[in-house]
Amino acid sequence: MSHADTILQQAHERALLSSLPYRGALTPAEAAALLAALPDAKLVDVRTHAEWQFVGFVPDSEMNEWKHYPEMDLNPHFLSTLQATVAPQAVVMFLCRTGARSHDAAMLAAANGYSNAFNILEGFEGDKNTAGQRGQVNGWKAAGLTWTQG
Repeated sequence: MSHADTILQQAHERALLSSLPYRGALTPAEAAALLAALPDAKLVDVRTHAEWQFVGFVPDSEMNEWKHYPEMDLNPHFLSTLQATVAPQAVVMFLCRTGARSHDAAMLAAANGYSNAFNILEGFEGDKNTAGQRGQVNGWKAAGLTWTQG
């Protein structure tokens, strides 16, 4: 079994334990490893344009807002944009700030034929520290994974 297969299996087991309606739940480090190992895997960042610009983003990710800032109303084109950019059989990993919006996006994807939809736990910024700041406790940034800003 390859390292990627092991990661996918562990993520699937997490989903089963939590009764999640999508294929699996990944740590940020696992998601980064899958992106490196699986050429057809896609990371879909579902945060807002403002978050991408001011907080940062993962290079080469698909950017598809789940909700529009500042009203945070649902993006009515989310599914059609996903369908235009990601094949339904692809390993598709959803990322948001903390893992909540990406959970919802993974649920929608799975309900619409994406059999390999995964949520990235902890998200891009993760939980707040004792000073109320994100990006230091857990998440993509705190894990020291590749990202850029601007």
